[in-house]
Amino acid sequence: MSFLERLQAYAYLIRLDKPIGTLLLLWPTLWALWLASSGIPDLNILFIFVVGTFLMRSAGCAMNDYADRDFDRHVQRTKDRPVTSGKISGKEAVAVALALALIAFLLIQPLNAFTKQLSVLALLVAFIYPFTKRFFAMPQAVLGIAFGFGIPMAYAAVLDFIPLEAWVLFVGNIFWAIAYDTAYAMVDREDDLRLGLRTSAITFGKHDVAAIGICYGILLITQLWVAQLADLSNYFLVGWFMALACAIYHMQLVSTRKREECFLAFRHNNWLGGFLFLGIVLGLSIN
Repeated sequence: MSFLERLQAYAYLIRLDKPIGTLLLLWPTLWALWLASSGIPDLNILFIFVVGTFLMRSAGCAMNDYADRDFDRHVQRTKDRPVTSGKISGKEAVAVALALALIAFLLIQPLNAFTKQLSVLALLVAFIYPFTKRFFAMPQAVLGIAFGFGIPMAYAAVLDFIPLEAWVLFVGNIFWAIAYDTAYAMVDREDDLRLGLRTSAITFGKHDVAAIGICYGILLITQLWVAQLADLSNYFLVGWFMALACAIYHMQLVSTRKREECFLAFRHNNWLGGFLFLGIVLGLSIN
């Protein structure tokens, strides 16, 4: 394999071709940064969190491919991933994950001690998550914790403590992750059943669509609660109603239970997260 081909394999390992994961990780972090800083985030802290989000998502992808190397080859959608196809060894994938995590940890050194302590917990959850689908009926909840850790970290970095609104935001994000990743898991449900893996799509069974709807409902209710706690203006509702429209659209897609539609619903969650961020920005900046 040439140097260029190896470089391309590493790019696929960390999903440079699929930024949706980074965006789904970034939106909750941005919600928290704007709320914690009353709409005027410190540019240095913003830079650290944006770059750190990319690094940790990339590290998580590398670790995920290592954890799933023996399963991915049996799934049509994942059989060509770099580790399971033999382009990159398992040890290389772990080394990439650890190197990216180390860079992310070095990146946060200018931040306070509380944020650094939280980052250790965030790393542990991110690295444990890929293995949970072997034994835990709801690995998507663990994903939600991993993808939401930027919320308490952002509040810690700005305020040096974590208020109630941060925890409400965090819980809402867990249910959001269960919603969008259940749609994603519906794409691979037959393969996962055959391989003996566990996902929320399998756990919910015939109630999968209803469960996604309930999770979206909890997300949107917690966002209203956060808006009240943070004293956002009614302009927040502009973004909130746009997010609600996204959720309704996603429900229409997943109700078909077709692979293409479920995958589209998963990817479209980027817009839902962005609209909620828009609402927070408007609610903070316009009285």
